[in-house]
Amino acid sequence: MNHKEHNYGGQAVIEGVMMRSPLKYAIAVRKPDQEIVVKIGTFKTISEKIKFLKWPIFRGLVNLVESLVLGLKALTYSAEQATGEEEKINNLEMFFAITAAIALFIVFFIIFPTTLARFFDPYLPNLILYNLFEGILRISVFMAYLFFISRIKDVKRVFEYHGAEHKVIYAYEAGEELEVDKIKKYSTLHPRCGTSFIFIVLIISILVFSFLGKQTLFLRILYRIAIIPLVAGLSYEVLKLSSKNMNKTLVRWAVKPGLWFQRLTTQEPDNSQIEVAIKALQGVLPENNNEN
Repeated sequence: MNHKEHNYGGQAVIEGVMMRSPLKYAIAVRKPDQEIVVKIGTFKTISEKIKFLKWPIFRGLVNLVESLVLGLKALTYSAEQATGEEEKINNLEMFFAITAAIALFIVFFIIFPTTLARFFDPYLPNLILYNLFEGILRISVFMAYLFFISRIKDVKRVFEYHGAEHKVIYAYEAGEELEVDKIKKYSTLHPRCGTSFIFIVLIISILVFSFLGKQTLFLRILYRIAIIPLVAGLSYEVLKLSSKNMNKTLVRWAVKPGLWFQRLTTQEPDNSQIEVAIKALQGVLPENNNEN
């Protein structure tokens, strides 16, 4: 089988890694006694039932929402295993958790930079410069957020697992054997990372918001919130297109800023963390039938 036939991805969780394929997901976590536990489950996307959700733009939104839901489940499971405390989360709690995450995103990355840019309106009479300045503010807020949370000890450890996830995926896509010593040489920066996706969202938002013209502050915020789904959908298509054309020099240069951002969200993992990431990837590979 061609190792690039499927795009594997995932996320770091508490003391572990979650990997996802089109049909399955696997969560590998190292428990306090150093045992690695792996939970494997099947994944069914709503787009299989509602066909138009497979269309461009729509599929990006579906992927984003489903990734948020699965990611929250993976974090909950990893917390249970890593701490030994049972932390069940029901559908209502999950709804409120995702709603809260979206609300915080809107406050910090839409309302705050849009309001702040308004104070500089007299100095930025050109609409292009105004939107560019607002976009730079939004990117600066994102960078500051990543910088500060990366200094938190527990978050830093999660970022190390994030680096392990990327290394293992890189190695597998290169046809490398999934052994720690052979995986260590690979980069912690991967073009399909969620950090790169957010960076693309920030750039695309500058372009899309430029078509809105000037409005009152209230309308400016309202319009930006309203077209978040469009921006997210477009960004997904850009990410998907770039990942398929990494052999082109122009594309490799275009994705570099997103990779630079990943230096804040990934850290060099140790051997034990790479081992956990290997277990997670093995759980979703079609050539492995070990269901736990």
